[in-house]
Amino acid sequence: MPTNVTSPSLQGRAGSGSSFKYFPHTADDIQQMLDVIGVRSLDDLYAEIPEEIKLHRELNLPSEKSEEEVRCIIQQLAAQNKPLVCFAGAGSYDHYTPSVVPFLASRSEFSTSYTPYQAEISQGTLQYIFEYQTLMADLTGMDISNASMYDGSTATAEAMMMMVAAAKKRNRVLITKTIQPAVLAVVRTYAKFHGVDLVEVDEKDGTMDKDVARQLIEKDDVAGLIVCQPNRYGIVEDLTGLADLCHEHKALMAVNTMASALAVLKTPGEWRADIACGDAQSLGIPMGYGGPYIGYLCTKEALVRKMPGRLVGATTDADGRRTFVLTMQAREQHIRREKATSNICTAQGFMCLYVAAYLSLMGPKGMQEVNELSYASAHYLHDALLKTGKFEEVFKGPFLNEFTLRVKGDAKVLREALAEKGYLLGVPTLFMPGCLTIASTERRNRQEIDNMVELIKEMAL
Repeated sequence: MPTNVTSPSLQGRAGSGSSFKYFPHTADDIQQMLDVIGVRSLDDLYAEIPEEIKLHRELNLPSEKSEEEVRCIIQQLAAQNKPLVCFAGAGSYDHYTPSVVPFLASRSEFSTSYTPYQAEISQGTLQYIFEYQTLMADLTGMDISNASMYDGSTATAEAMMMMVAAAKKRNRVLITKTIQPAVLAVVRTYAKFHGVDLVEVDEKDGTMDKDVARQLIEKDDVAGLIVCQPNRYGIVEDLTGLADLCHEHKALMAVNTMASALAVLKTPGEWRADIACGDAQSLGIPMGYGGPYIGYLCTKEALVRKMPGRLVGATTDADGRRTFVLTMQAREQHIRREKATSNICTAQGFMCLYVAAYLSLMGPKGMQEVNELSYASAHYLHDALLKTGKFEEVFKGPFLNEFTLRVKGDAKVLREALAEKGYLLGVPTLFMPGCLTIASTERRNRQEIDNMVELIKEMAL
């Protein structure tokens, strides 16, 4: 509703005679509420809002439509999207989602109350969150997982806050510059407004400069170190000895990882990290033009009370039957709000169900196969692009399903020309002009790769 509308003008807009059938309050209801708080009109209620940011006109909404008309409009809008064969990643990956996953997610027993405060009527929701937690703890090699986060960026920022909360008197956190730029931007924002001294560790040859990290940690004023695996260039970094170094100097270590890669790479638990965080979109969640996604946050048991969000546990009811309950919620809405660890209070419930169903269906063998196919596809594409003579290596590090190459020519022209032919080649590598970070998953086959490579060979850059 426009903020410049006064209560008298609402007379024709609300109530049973109004064309706005879904307004919950009549004009009398609104006036009674205004009387209670001592305000004459809605204009007075919003008086503190500057006039220049108010709308001062009616909302540009069409007249009411039938269901069929609405469907047609939406279909016309959707038809404007141009589907491309995706060879892009940078945190969002085009993995296959088994058809049974959305079917399970639509089942009514899993669509109970989104916020499961009343366990007796929320068993479906609590069960899949419990299964999600169990699967993610196993995948990361950690003791405990919370009931998911908004996305990988906020999960990493929350890991930073956990480090500061655990350290008590230390306020400095190190983070590698080789982490995804979008993640780094969110962590910077959290650090700024929580007063955290965030120090970004420089990179060397496409990986974090471990010597610089060591020097900073040895100053004994660091609460924790955030590293990533694989990094923003797709390189699988060697994290050997970093956790031991952190622990020797009473600091914590967090590893940000693309979730799918944990099926074949060394887990954060195996690196002896204290916290695992990142985005779980790669676990069966469609790319969806950027979301919604889901962040995961797992930790060792010693840090469980520093973890934000909620934890679901299993117990038995009065009849001895297995049931699920909210075990712990370290949240600001509750009694100890002054000691709350975070403002995070909501799990990505529906996405949580997707991940739980995907991991249950795939199992360890299926997850390994996904990564083996992605690895083979990405390495085949990498070699094929170099053979065109129009690309060159940037880094020599090992990679799983994503890599960075420099285009010998205009990278923007190349991407736009390929998009016209139906292919999305990589993501421009920030701060590295002419470079593309390119990904390939199990969904990409050799015919798609060969067809795109042939087009590249014919292009003048």
